[in-house]
Amino acid sequence: MPDATPETPARRLTDIHAEMAKACKIAKRSTDDVALIAVSKTRDADEIRPLLNAGHRMFGENRVQEAASKWPDLRSTYPDIQLHLIGQLQSNKAEEAVELFDCIHSLDRMSLLSALSRAMTKAGKQVPCFIQVNIGEEEQKGGCAIAELPELLEAAKAAHIAVVGLMCIPPADVEAAPYFALLAELAARHGLSQLSMGMSDDFPTAIQLGATHIRVGTALFGPRPAG
Repeated sequence: MPDATPETPARRLTDIHAEMAKACKIAKRSTDDVALIAVSKTRDADEIRPLLNAGHRMFGENRVQEAASKWPDLRSTYPDIQLHLIGQLQSNKAEEAVELFDCIHSLDRMSLLSALSRAMTKAGKQVPCFIQVNIGEEEQKGGCAIAELPELLEAAKAAHIAVVGLMCIPPADVEAAPYFALLAELAARHGLSQLSMGMSDDFPTAIQLGATHIRVGTALFGPRPAG
């Protein structure tokens, strides 16, 4: 008899945790070592609340302005929410980002580093950052070039910005594993322990190759409406 349980966000969350556990078992890793970031960009508060009610607390947004419009109210009810900025950040939005987010995954250039340093000093707040690496060397994507990574890391250290790891978005429609493996190699080379990589279609592979943070949207919330 077919499973009649409706595909709710809470059910999808349970399914994702099961897939994460399976990938961790294959890789001989603890499930405690992998954090699930629910990508809530373009999702409104009514779509987000079921995951909050199910106990999930880590969410990712792409745009500062969108996040500012919905998360302060949600945080008034769920103060333990952790909000991650996973999209490109304009330097002129650095102050707002530092105020709103608990972690930034898209540090990728010197001008943004300077803006974040000023914003953190002004706010008296340190926000941990991932450096986004343009792992596929794609012109249309953000991320620092692999060759520029050492210089950006040194500048971040000098600016007292805590870089906790590396982030990447592999090229679409190709096997992601080699890119995940390369990011893991770069992180190990520079003494970084955290890896933000893997999305709805490829997070089990990312976990097997060392991801500590996976960014999952569609698999949790369902397809976005067409149009």
